[in-house]
Amino acid sequence: MDIVLSGIRSTGKLHLGNYFGALRNFIRMQEENRCYFFIADIHSLTTHPDPKLLHDNVKNVLVDYLAAGIDPKKSVIYVQSDVRETIELYLYLNMHAYMGELAKTASFKEKARKQPENVNAGLLTYPTLMAADILIHNADKVPVGKDQEQHLEMTRKFARRFNNFYGVDYFKEPVAYNFGDDLVKIPGLDGSGKMGKSEGNAIYLSDSPKEIEKKVKKALTDAGPAAPDSVKPDYIENLFTLLRVVSTPEVVQHYEDKWNSCEIRYGDLKKQLAEDIIKVTSPIRERIVEIEKDDSYLRRVTLEGAEMARESASKTIRDVREIVGFRSF
Repeated sequence: MDIVLSGIRSTGKLHLGNYFGALRNFIRMQEENRCYFFIADIHSLTTHPDPKLLHDNVKNVLVDYLAAGIDPKKSVIYVQSDVRETIELYLYLNMHAYMGELAKTASFKEKARKQPENVNAGLLTYPTLMAADILIHNADKVPVGKDQEQHLEMTRKFARRFNNFYGVDYFKEPVAYNFGDDLVKIPGLDGSGKMGKSEGNAIYLSDSPKEIEKKVKKALTDAGPAAPDSVKPDYIENLFTLLRVVSTPEVVQHYEDKWNSCEIRYGDLKKQLAEDIIKVTSPIRERIVEIEKDDSYLRRVTLEGAEMARESASKTIRDVREIVGFRSF
């Protein structure tokens, strides 16, 4: 049984990118592994969220986690800030992380470009905090999307560097957990990049059918292919990528044939895509409505999750302090 860890930032609600990137596999993971799932509220501070909304964002993500099928009886679900040992390990790892390598990460460059007025130290050391999240439980595997591959590789580097510096074989070097498939990256509806809240191109698990239909209808398209068997532009390929993850192979093949024969009707494709997204998300949305009303259940899940996560994390911190050289008089 492997230790598997995954976290999602508390930026509000989960979307299709989260679901198909990892969430749909969580049920399988928790049946065969010891899993830790956490809500990364500390990570969200790099963008200075409104303090009045931070708790609501955490609740939304927790509710979505549970509605998507994460079972607190089988897995550990906790809020990142409830496990303070993570912050302590983050500090120790920062002593062995170098500014040059942190500044070269793709995520830092992108965030610094998007928020030039707020290039803070937390943004720079984001990969170190991510490494602390993983190494605090000495995880074997981490389900990650393509955009997080570099961060996982840095976690492996930090683990290796810590072990080499102190002459120990303590931290494992975690690997990606992708079920033997390619790491999934779900595109946004605007035809550029991945699906995400900050990009404003996401379909959320809690969206109503009308909201989904409205969003899909606005997805970027063009006049259609000018010649048979044409290469699809990225923004059209994005629609087909979404179709492949929510529709049957027969439906996908139908629209592939229509594209290749220059008979594609984007209105029909979008209608089909919206219908199939609604089929996937409706059961989850119904559970969201039910769970979000039960505050006592949510409180119990987070308290029990924090207790179990801290049991694992406190052992790691005791060991790390000993390795680093801290001693009591």
